[in-house]
Order: sequence, then C-alpha cells, then structure tokens
Amino acid sequence: MKSGPDLKQYLERQRATVEKELERLLPAEDVPPAELHKAMRYSAMSPGKRLRPILALMGCEAVGGKPERALRAGCAFELVHAYSLVHDDLPAMDDAALRRGRPTVHKAFGEAAAILAGDALLTLAFEVVAGAPVEPARLAAELARAAGSQGMVGGQTVDLAMEGKPATEKELEALHRWKTGALIRGAVVCGGICGRGAEAELGALSDWGWLAGLAFQVADDLLDVEKTAAETGKDAGGDAVAGKATYPAILGVEGARAKARDLARRAGEAAAALPSGGRLRELAAYFVERNS
Repeated sequence: MKSGPDLKQYLERQRATVEKELERLLPAEDVPPAELHKAMRYSAMSPGKRLRPILALMGCEAVGGKPERALRAGCAFELVHAYSLVHDDLPAMDDAALRRGRPTVHKAFGEAAAILAGDALLTLAFEVVAGAPVEPARLAAELARAAGSQGMVGGQTVDLAMEGKPATEKELEALHRWKTGALIRGAVVCGGICGRGAEAELGALSDWGWLAGLAFQVADDLLDVEKTAAETGKDAGGDAVAGKATYPAILGVEGARAKARDLARRAGEAAAALPSGGRLRELAAYFVERNS
C-alpha cells in the first residue's frame, strides 16, 4: 500500500496539534533557570516528525476514541524521546554533532546543560502523563516500561555494548525491539488505552507497534547508508563510523529493504483487526517509503 497525500496531510495536521501542546507544556525560556529551559525547548521543539505523539492519537482513533484524549499521553512520549536524543548524542555515547539539521544540545549548550536538560525532559514527561484524562496511572506504567531498562534505555545499553562486534540478525532485532520499538509500541498502545479500547484491540495495537517499529528502524538503517546529512538532518554514515551493527550490513541493502517491506505488511495485517485501523496500515507502509 502506497501512502497518499491524505496521509501526509493528516500527519502534518496532527504534528501541528502536537507542537502547539508541547509549546504549552514546556516552561518558557525566560522562566528561571532560563538556561536549562532554553536547552529543553531547543531539544523538544526542534524540527521533527512528532511520530510518537501522533501514534498515540492514531491509536486512540483506531479503537474509536477521540484523539484529543490521547494528546497529553502522546506528548509525554515525545518528551521522553527528546530526552533520549539529548543523552544519546553525548560524547560518552554516540558523540554526535548534528541532530535534525542543527548542532546537538551538548554542542549548543555544553555537556552539563545537556545532561540536565535530558533529566528535566524525562521528569516533565511523567508530570504531563499524570494529568492525562484517562487512566493516568496505567499510562505512566506503560511509559516507564517503554523507557526503562527493558525498553529504550536497555536498548541503548545493548547498542553501546555491541559497537564494533559482529551481530546476528536475531541479536539486532532484539536490540531494536527495546531501543526503537518499545516507545513506538508504548505510544500507540497508550493511545488505545485513552480511547478505552478492548484488551483484544490493545493487543492488536501492541503487535502493530512492534512490527512497525522494527520496520521504521530497518528503514532508518537504510537511510543512514543511502542518504546525505543534508537529506536526513543528522550525521550520515554515522552507524558505520561507530562500528554499529545494522540491517544493511547483515542482510545487504536489498535484503534489508525486503525485510522492511515484509514487516510493514505484517503490521498492516495487525491494523486490519482494529475498528478504524486504516491509517495505521497506511503509516506502516509509509515508514519504508520515507526519505528522511
């Protein structure tokens, strides 16, 4: 299934909705401590897809709910994602100079400010989700699981440990289920919770999240190989320089592309079990077509 203009227009509308809410939730730059709040806003409000909060809105819609009920939960996932990028870019980790077409936070504000900004974004995420209108405790637990030692942080730990070492396809898939897939799966499931989806519907959203999240990561690996920094907004070829295992390195470019398409197909099948899963099905296909 090819993504059409309707999906892209939908994503743009929802991105604008999310950014308006993030603008409201983040402390203003002139509120003390101003330098910390500037660094937080520099990260969280930098140009981006807003994928995770949009997935929360889509998950809510997919089970028949009103998407605005998932907005706070979605923004909490975006704040966690923003913190993770700040910390991942640090010299002790990926040592990246460019993110979303701009200097990374530690390059713009210094390492100490970047660490503290990441800490503050993570903390703010839980303050935000605590104010969600539907089952805030359950949403907070889902967010914590997605972000923690058996989710995103665990994935980053494994990623660092694997640098420069050979990896199998199975090991790489386990890594990315944590590092990338956990937040994607968590966001779309939390959207379903906000829409008061049945447990079977939440299960279908969970399946979609794992499959589409891995498809997104395989496509990201392909972009790192095939696109320039100007096209992607981050350091091109950084994975190879860092000695990271990637799907193109293990499967070849065409093999990785075939895997991404198969994952997107299977995610589409999971979405088909939902009352209004058409957009999720289309989005999974879009993940493997994107060029940034």
